[in-house]
Amino acid sequence: MNRLTILDGGMGRELKEIGAPFSQPLWSAQALIEAPQFVTLAHQHFIDAGAELIITNSYACVPFHLGEKGFAEKGFELAELSGKLAQSVASAAKRPVAVAGAIPPPFGSYRPDLFKAEQAKPIVQTLYDAQAPYVDLWIVETLCSLEEFNAIHDVLKESDKPCYYAFSLSDATSSTAMLRSGQAVSDAIKLAVQSDAAAVLFNCSVPEVMEQAIIDAKQVLRELDSSIEIGVYANNFAPISSEHEANDTLQCMRELSPEDYLVYAKRWYELGATIIGGCCGIGPKHIQALSEWKLSLSR
Repeated sequence: MNRLTILDGGMGRELKEIGAPFSQPLWSAQALIEAPQFVTLAHQHFIDAGAELIITNSYACVPFHLGEKGFAEKGFELAELSGKLAQSVASAAKRPVAVAGAIPPPFGSYRPDLFKAEQAKPIVQTLYDAQAPYVDLWIVETLCSLEEFNAIHDVLKESDKPCYYAFSLSDATSSTAMLRSGQAVSDAIKLAVQSDAAAVLFNCSVPEVMEQAIIDAKQVLRELDSSIEIGVYANNFAPISSEHEANDTLQCMRELSPEDYLVYAKRWYELGATIIGGCCGIGPKHIQALSEWKLSLSR
């Protein structure tokens, strides 16, 4: 049996589900500002469900959500708090739970056309400095282009902690997996290997496109004789368009039950994914289904 790590699920939707203050444009940062106990509770729900790796609630600690003034005044403080809260919950767990420091898209999700490399680096540096004392590893989330990868890697390459890079895929199924930029997943994997990534993951895309991404990634890793891990954490959204405006409305959800999600997860595992969790709209019940399935593998 291949090793398998159960990642947590979508923090933003879980915060909304449990009654945390939650509105656009602040999104998941609003709970950090007004009611951080809800962030602690959301982390606990995922750990109770079986998550072995939790991600800090720093995804919205960027100017895109806080505004330029809000980020300048509170960006570091809020990102630091996200690290402290996650570390506190993980440390109190009755079994080992690791904490991943989240590095989110600085200029909004799913829009590689809005990315500005030089302006991104100080934002990423702030998030890095704020969370570094509290995390076991880094996870760069929802990468949509090679340019985003390169700019953020320029900051993370200084870290002595494992770095995971999670790419967001085009939601259109095809015979070749593509990033939202239209660039090939295979090129992204090559970059990650050259950059000494500890893992490559695919996140915040519909479950249907993950299989081809794993297949393409495995082929590249075989060619490069690389053993870095592959992970998947899909969302529970309807397909996302290239013109998506993340701060305008909440993305439309689909009805993907824990049992439905597990069907996809089993296939990802068969293909070689060894880190599996969920992104937006994948809650504790989905993670519990993954955890119980993992336990059954060892029986």
